[in-house]
Amino acid sequence: MDREYNTQYIRSIYLKRDEVPSYQTYPFHLPSIKSLTELALHPNVTFIIGENGMGKSTLLEAIALSIGFNPEGGSLNFNFSTYDSHSTLENYLKIVRGIARPKDGFFLRAESFYNVASSIEAMDSEPGQGPRVIDSFGGVSLHEQSHGEAFFATFNNRFRGNGIYILDEPEAALSPLRQLSMLTRIQDLVKEKSQFIIATHSPIIMAFPSAKIIELTETGLRETKLEDTNHYTIMKQFFDDKDRMLHHLLRE
Repeated sequence: MDREYNTQYIRSIYLKRDEVPSYQTYPFHLPSIKSLTELALHPNVTFIIGENGMGKSTLLEAIALSIGFNPEGGSLNFNFSTYDSHSTLENYLKIVRGIARPKDGFFLRAESFYNVASSIEAMDSEPGQGPRVIDSFGGVSLHEQSHGEAFFATFNNRFRGNGIYILDEPEAALSPLRQLSMLTRIQDLVKEKSQFIIATHSPIIMAFPSAKIIELTETGLRETKLEDTNHYTIMKQFFDDKDRMLHHLLRE
């Protein structure tokens, strides 16, 4: 399944450390950013994981912006903005690209997906438009579907292959069954020469075979495997003996 590393779209991410104004201010004070030199990516799927507050979404957003995506998500030609809240980290990242160039791309984030859906409706309402934008998302208004349905419709219909796809906590909108379906779709797209960078808390999504897992911790970044993550360990402990765990959690 793996492609050669010299054919991937994004090979690695560097922090331009000499240009950082201060490591005492956000987001450069975060251990994951403070210790960042080079982050080498897998040619197929790279997961960025970690507890809340470790900087997963901040780093993922900065990578997306460095490539040319809108901070709230969408394809490379989406340029709307409802609230400018992103950090300046993208100004200090160097993107090392591979030989190949993607023909498609999308930045999909659960927290601002509503704004993407609204932007699509706004573009389709403009006079003199060509083909409807929504047709590439399945043809049904994303606002007329549940959050999970719209999110999954985008993933299934809009992602065309030969692309770079950046996903920020997709499990927030997906049931466990849909997360399993997502693995199948990722595999199909990888076979169509696509590359994924995904921030997630979901052990189901992290289980994609041969993926690279980068964990952001209080001491920096480290490569790990699924079975060594807290996400996997806690879920396994819970389902192996949920009564015991609940007894300790809920005892008075």
